[in-house]
Amino acid sequence: MKLKIETSAGGIVFREVNNKSHWLIVKHSQYKKWTFPKGLIGDKTENENVKAAAIREVEEEGGVQARIIDNEAVTVQYNYRFKDFFIKKTVYYYLMEYISGDVKDHDFEVSDASFEDENRVKEFLGFKSDKEAFIKILLKQKQLF
Repeated sequence: MKLKIETSAGGIVFREVNNKSHWLIVKHSQYKKWTFPKGLIGDKTENENVKAAAIREVEEEGGVQARIIDNEAVTVQYNYRFKDFFIKKTVYYYLMEYISGDVKDHDFEVSDASFEDENRVKEFLGFKSDKEAFIKILLKQKQLF
């Protein structure tokens, strides 16, 4: 088995609906689980920085434009197997605020995208690392607002 190191960036995006935060989640087409939009840094643009990758991935997978409102990312790490590879993955998630766009405009990597309230997000998320990141992001949001 070959070792592969991957680094991704993404966003945990909120928008206010009736004075309540709703959070962007996406259902991955391949894994069939709900997660946050994220993807490999530099997979489309050479020398792409982490923040640019996070904003790009939110737009590609979530169909929306968002802005980073906290420059310090929440970092999660996990391992998984894919074909002949053992992958060690690091993901940098940024707290982001929705600007515009429609979740229906997501790309092929996602089968569905939706803004949901905090409780539904916790219920829907399919990966432990995403649940941990979400709890950290909620704390950041409370500190900022």
